[in-house]
Amino acid sequence: MKDNSHHLNALLKRDSKEITAIYTLNYPKVERFIFQNKGNKQDAEDIFQKALLQLAVRYKKEKFIIKTSFEAYLFTVCKNLWRRELNKSKKKVTNTAILELVSEDYDDAMAIEEQKRWELFNESLELISDNCKLILKLFFAKIGYAAIMDKLQYNSENVVRQRVFKCKAKLKELIKKDKRYHALVEL
Repeated sequence: MKDNSHHLNALLKRDSKEITAIYTLNYPKVERFIFQNKGNKQDAEDIFQKALLQLAVRYKKEKFIIKTSFEAYLFTVCKNLWRRELNKSKKKVTNTAILELVSEDYDDAMAIEEQKRWELFNESLELISDNCKLILKLFFAKIGYAAIMDKLQYNSENVVRQRVFKCKAKLKELIKKDKRYHALVEL
């Protein structure tokens, strides 16, 4: 596993050379993703900056370890922040009579907690059997039972349903056994 702490330390130290390198390497992909998902250049810049700040704040508070590449991790943080932003704006539009003002700090804290839950989920997913991992990835990608049956050569959709059920149960069990689980459960 590659040590990604130098990127995180650069963010903490505000190392402009390293931050520029991070920006040059990662921003175009984030911008493309946000453009493809109802955003504009300003949205992309805001999300990217927010992600870098979130990583720096979290790393300063708890020296966490990134278990993938820094680039993949940063992109995921940006995607999660953008998804949160879209959900927030949807609520504002649909609930105009009941507008709730949420402080920026609270929102940032919730985004960090959401990222931690995502990490726990993916780490737990890596611990289950390859067959279960494949079945669940297809299931979570909203591939139908019939297509999963054909792809994995099961005898019936019922067998696929049973496998999905058992694999989800195993994944839940692993997540609940993790010491981080109780701290991350929403109240």
